[in-house]
Amino acid sequence: MNDKEYLVTLNVSLMLEELITDCLLTFESEHGFSSLSINAHDHRHQDLSLAEQVTGRQRKIRFQLYIDQQDLSLLLDKLKAEFSGSGIQYWVLPVIDTGYL
Repeated sequence: MNDKEYLVTLNVSLMLEELITDCLLTFESEHGFSSLSINAHDHRHQDLSLAEQVTGRQRKIRFQLYIDQQDLSLLLDKLKAEFSGSGIQYWVLPVIDTGYL
């Protein structure tokens, strides 16, 4: 296992799903990436519809990908340049172990 590998998670509005998919496809990775529908819960109510405020959740898409340290900086720089102000939440975690069972 490469000890300089990271898991990047992005919570993205439904409107940006295709644009983020296209962006992530430009980063060749042996692992590819995953996307799934999620309910995001947040105390901040800006950009929520009345229904979302009442239910306390907003539908979003979560993307997750493994990426090495060198590509991590390139990815984050690209995301910040192309999606600044879009409200995408992200976090990066070091990968301790990975493999197939």
